[in-house]
Amino acid sequence: MLDEVTLRFIGTAAEQAPGVLAAVFDDMVRLRRRGGREASRAVGLSAAHESRLQAVVRAALLPRAGELDSYRPGLLSDAKSAYVIAARAVHRRAGIAEEHYELLLRPFATAGIDVPPRAGGPPPRSA
Repeated sequence: MLDEVTLRFIGTAAEQAPGVLAAVFDDMVRLRRRGGREASRAVGLSAAHESRLQAVVRAALLPRAGELDSYRPGLLSDAKSAYVIAARAVHRRAGIAEEHYELLLRPFATAGIDVPPRAGGPPPRSA
């Protein structure tokens, strides 16, 4: 149901240091005021795809719950939220506007996380 590129991107969640995940989330929050909210709304998935995506992200991060929340209370939830939003964009990369993809994936690129290129375009650039 989810393509290999999306699954590979979600898998990077398990590899990131807590500080990297915190920085990604903080950057996403900052970008919400600059169009991130609208970009996120433009990347809706079917209920089945959304459920599967959330389950895969949760499975990638849940084994690290103690580590993440000891770094910063609520970081597990924050990291899950950031990855779910970005993974929606990766999954829909061929059908969303380039500016939406760029905005939603920029925090990951800035943090040095490998971001798949948007279908037909370059990968998001870091800030």
